[in-house]
Amino acid sequence: MTRVEYGLMLIFGTLCIAAAFAPLEESMRIATVGTLFGFTAGLWVSHLVQVLQRAAETAKADVVG
Repeated sequence: MTRVEYGLMLIFGTLCIAAAFAPLEESMRIATVGTLFGFTAGLWVSHLVQVLQRAAETAKADVVG
């Protein structure tokens, strides 16, 4: 799952940068960049939560057994 998340973060991040320089109307460009950045940030937060959850489970397993 991690590779998929990294891949999606890379894709959405690249699209976000490309949209920032695209020759679109300003309001359309702002909405597009904001949406793509939101997807990228959401994926990153999701990944961070998963990593922290795995670390907590590992630490709990070390303490219990």
